[in-house]
Amino acid sequence: VQLQASGGGLVQAGGSLRLSCQASTAGLSLDYWAIAWFRQVPEKGREGLACISASGTVTEYADSVKGRFTISKDNGSNTVYLQMNSLKPEDTAEYFCAAVTTSPRSNYVFLRDYGIDSWGEGTLVTVSS
Repeated sequence: VQLQASGGGLVQAGGSLRLSCQASTAGLSLDYWAIAWFRQVPEKGREGLACISASGTVTEYADSVKGRFTISKDNGSNTVYLQMNSLKPEDTAEYFCAAVTTSPRSNYVFLRDYGIDSWGEGTLVTVSS
């Protein structure tokens, strides 16, 4: 699977953005991958933020974004979204999506940044105070 993130930009604190992760899956649906969003700031490691299972029925969130960010997916367009509300300056980072291959329609979710099958190019989010 190949991933491409988009939707980043400049937003004021308290505002919202929606990121998209477009998956190229060689004709397969997203039923075969769990997809997660990560972010990274310079000189820090990647932080796992949110994940949606291949089944689409299980999600997991980091405490830092729980209640503010929502992950969802559209199997028809092979796209995973990250709706980000109530943005804070500390949310400023480069955001990436990542995929782990699973059994079809698995409920597996992940937020760790190792053992990843595919990383997408990042999209920059800047939140001004």
